[in-house]
Amino acid sequence: MCSVKGCEAEGCTFVEFRRKVRESELLSSATVKLLESLRFTGRVSVIVQNGTILKSGYEEGYFSRRSDERLL
Repeated sequence: MCSVKGCEAEGCTFVEFRRKVRESELLSSATVKLLESLRFTGRVSVIVQNGTILKSGYEEGYFSRRSDERLL
């Protein structure tokens, strides 16, 4: 049962999806740990159509200090 007053099932599901996106809960904890260990500060993108992931990618931006070489 949804905790949002007057909410239909589909609307509640979308509200939960928006909450997960807003609070960055879409990535698994294993992926989050991997990104933290790399000190990744880039952008991760996921394209979804009809509930299926069509494409994912990232823009690089992982540097621990300005003088560090780019990690490959």
